[in-house]
Amino acid sequence: MAKNGNKDYFGFPWILSVIFAIIPITSWVFGFVTRFKEGHWVCALIRVIFGWNIIWLLDLICMIFAHHIFKLF
Repeated sequence: MAKNGNKDYFGFPWILSVIFAIIPITSWVFGFVTRFKEGHWVCALIRVIFGWNIIWLLDLICMIFAHHIFKLF
């Protein structure tokens, strides 16, 4: 069984996270809350500003190929 550290979007399984990443609104909201929860304030702010277009595409690509959401740092 995978550790929670390997799962994004509140510990959901990978396939469910991919479904959430496909939907722009859930990707934007879940990405912001996830980064805010991790303490990455700058990343959370960047997701609020650019999350609906650029970051959404990067999240989707990373979730499908790398099995985690796009992380700046």
